Amino acid sequence: MPHHSPLIATIVAGLVVAFLMGALAHRLKVSPIAGYLLAGVLVGPFTPGFVADAALANELAEIGVILLMFGVGLHFSLRDLLSVRNIAVPGAVVQISAATLLGMALGWALGWTLMAGFVFGLALSVASTVVLLRALQTRNLVETERGRIAVGWLIVEDLVMVLALVLLPAVAGIANGAAEGGTSSLVAPLVGTLFKVAGFIALMLLVGRKLIPMALHWVVHTGSRELFRLAVLAIALGVAFGAAYVFDVSFALGAFFAGMILGETQLSRRAAEETLPLRDAFAVLFFVSVGMLFDPAVVIEQPLPLLATVAIIILGKSIAAFGIVKAFGHSGRTAFTVAASLAQIGEFSFILASLGAELNVLPADARDLILAGAIISIFLNPFIFSLVVPRREEDRVVADPQRPEPQMGHIVLVGYGRVGSLIAADMRSRDRSFVVIEDQPDMVRKAQADQMAVLQGDALDSRTLEAAGIRHATKLMIAIPEGFEAGAIFEHARALNPDIRVIARAHSDAEVAYLAKCGVPEVVMGEREIAARMLELATAPQAEVTT
Repeated sequence: MPHHSPLIATIVAGLVVAFLMGALAHRLKVSPIAGYLLAGVLVGPFTPGFVADAALANELAEIGVILLMFGVGLHFSLRDLLSVRNIAVPGAVVQISAATLLGMALGWALGWTLMAGFVFGLALSVASTVVLLRALQTRNLVETERGRIAVGWLIVEDLVMVLALVLLPAVAGIANGAAEGGTSSLVAPLVGTLFKVAGFIALMLLVGRKLIPMALHWVVHTGSRELFRLAVLAIALGVAFGAAYVFDVSFALGAFFAGMILGETQLSRRAAEETLPLRDAFAVLFFVSVGMLFDPAVVIEQPLPLLATVAIIILGKSIAAFGIVKAFGHSGRTAFTVAASLAQIGEFSFILASLGAELNVLPADARDLILAGAIISIFLNPFIFSLVVPRREEDRVVADPQRPEPQMGHIVLVGYGRVGSLIAADMRSRDRSFVVIEDQPDMVRKAQADQMAVLQGDALDSRTLEAAGIRHATKLMIAIPEGFEAGAIFEHARALNPDIRVIARAHSDAEVAYLAKCGVPEVVMGEREIAARMLELATAPQAEVTT
């Protein structure tokens, strides 16, 4: 059989070069996204050496967009979406209008037609799904109010772009004199698209809301983890494809609604964990595919138009978004976060630019400026976000304001999952003083609902351990399922309190060996404890058996 194919070569080249460039970016303390974009440039058609298949890379990247939006939907309820409609809908519409007008002004200055300027401005008005969500997820902002506003804003932008893609051929036909239908040629596609979007949403809320959870619960009862993982992926990809094929809505929008419906069930956390590795891998391929589109010659051939394009994307859109959010009475912090989130363009911009070029309404120079503006804005976005949302705020330790300060000689418990919550409940019943450290917002809310003393933060951060009173604690119990991460937490804790007693959890012999090598004195491996208890019950007389 052949040992080379464009698909395999594209995946291998994309992931391997992205890893190398991402590692280099990490070494230089730069956002890994910059490394992934550079990897795309290296395997793209405008640099010497190996050239990956751009069409295949774009399709692989689309899978990443689907999985990413599905993951966001898992943590985003319909109530969250409706709670920000009053700002997301008018805000997105006004911001799109402002960016489109700025693009039209630049197009007029460059001598383009009115239609070319309109398509160009529209392409600059919509933010990238992947970049926006990556920025919010990196800083744990998705489930905050400002994160919900940004995501709701993104959903409205996606809906507007869906309408734009449907209407553009009719508008272009009128502009080129190929259509004689007048207003009716615009109204019919618009009404049809609205009906399709409404039909998809109604189908998901009325039918999908029952069928999707029912199907997944049936899979859970089979006891097969492999089948559950396959079911989650089938739902995410199947609903996204069906939404695009039947209702002509975007893949991203279909996946978001599938995730949002599934997020209302108790299986949402497990579904998110099962899809996380694939989401990360395909998100990397998205950035690689963007990098492949970049032609460095644009910087030399059109420096001033490119500078103006980037200014519209980063400054024009951001200033408009900032003003809109402030006008609705939100804080400056929220306004800056939303503005920074939208200071880039991505996948919808590429689609719109390609369609405009096919319809002969967008000149080649405009398409090149859109692609170059996209890659530059995506490259700069992590730096802009870090400037607007300072690191001290991103990594802050969030405490329950009602929790008492830890007492001398208390216990620090890391993790409030299935094991950690049982430990916490038992310690509270024994009236022991303890503090829980948890980095997942949903688990923090659960701990707060259970009236536990909890800190939201990363136990790998010494500041989180300090806030939990690690220097004055007698015991540290690490209940998270990641044994290798537990070893790093142990080292940080011992550096702050050399005398603290540490008990850690492990899932495998390799994790037990690693923790022992780190110096963790007491390690509990669940499988061993279960086996020991079952043997104890099996050898005990029937009358002595207790559960």
